[in-house]
Amino acid sequence: MAELQAVGSVKKLNNQNYNTWSSCMESYLQGQDLWEIVAGSETTPPDNDQALRKWKVKAGKAMFAIKTSIEEEMLEHIRRADTPKAAWDTFATLFSKKNNVRLQLLENELMSIAQQNMTIT
Repeated sequence: MAELQAVGSVKKLNNQNYNTWSSCMESYLQGQDLWEIVAGSETTPPDNDQALRKWKVKAGKAMFAIKTSIEEEMLEHIRRADTPKAAWDTFATLFSKKNNVRLQLLENELMSIAQQNMTIT
């Protein structure tokens, strides 16, 4: 496997750029042959020592890539994640909830603006 390339060209994840970050990181992880570990399609192998060691190395590289591509305040969300998939899924869940809340706020704001332009007769 080739050496892990720096994730420097991917803007670090913050509270406002999850969609861009996840898309760029997925491409990066695919290019490093680590995406299957993060997506969960390459799971921990059974008791085969050599396969398990290879999996652990890839999982470590994937987790390192994720942790070094996020802002420091985001690290707390995945501090207890024991696999790269768990870390990735944590962010997906965190930001999908936030997006639903944001959507509701925007809908309420739109209704408020629309009602201001209405007259009572």
